Amino acid sequence: MIATERYGDVVRLHMSHWRSRVSGYSVSAYLVRGVLIDTGFPAARTAVARMLDELRPDAVVITHHHEDHAGNAALVASRALPVALPDETLAILRAGEPGIGLYRRVTWGVIRPLTTPLVRLDDAALRAAGLELVATPGHSTDHHSVWDAERRVLYAGDLWLGTKVRIARPNEDPRRHAESLRQAAALSPLVMFDAHRGRVDDPVGALHAKADWIEETVAEIERLAAAGMPHARIAREVLGPEDPVAIASRGDLSKRNFVRVVLGG
Repeated sequence: MIATERYGDVVRLHMSHWRSRVSGYSVSAYLVRGVLIDTGFPAARTAVARMLDELRPDAVVITHHHEDHAGNAALVASRALPVALPDETLAILRAGEPGIGLYRRVTWGVIRPLTTPLVRLDDAALRAAGLELVATPGHSTDHHSVWDAERRVLYAGDLWLGTKVRIARPNEDPRRHAESLRQAAALSPLVMFDAHRGRVDDPVGALHAKADWIEETVAEIERLAAAGMPHARIAREVLGPEDPVAIASRGDLSKRNFVRVVLGG
């Protein structure tokens, strides 16, 4: 299912599937200046195909390789739509991401290695459309946001997601994430569109608030670790008891993982 919301000439494409709704998840792509930002997840392929037929974007941007953002890369490639994406993202999509847990496959569907030839949209062509890819790693090593400098609008992908996100995957980097949040705030966006939370009207305040929280949390985790406290207890003390998602993901997306990635384990 895709529900649409309009903010001037920006169209939010709010995607969900019965399995993602059971899990409590949805994700949004955005259409602006004729460019589709992200492609949704594999289980939404039929709805995304209908959306492409209806809206007919001129090009596509993929912010990072996770399946709720890049899950229909093969679909847009099959239509010869030019795609702007980081080189690292393309390499991961070609090779396939190893070790995707059952909870991700159930929630979003399975993203297969990309074998369809892809028409690349280079940086100059993207800038000609009024948009720019900005590296914002931390959530993933290949994560990028999309910046509209003329209108000062940031399409943030998974950069923000809310101020206090207490769970993490094993390959996240909270320190780099905080740096990316500060760098995005330095652009002074007037509006931010988040892939899961929608429109954010105080983006600079929101980005700094999240960076502050991450830095304070990292410092507290480091302090307790230096005192010899075990990881599991640090997670409980600093982040609270585990959420159901930790059980559903078999610990892959958990508070204990947040502690692990901070401490390098």
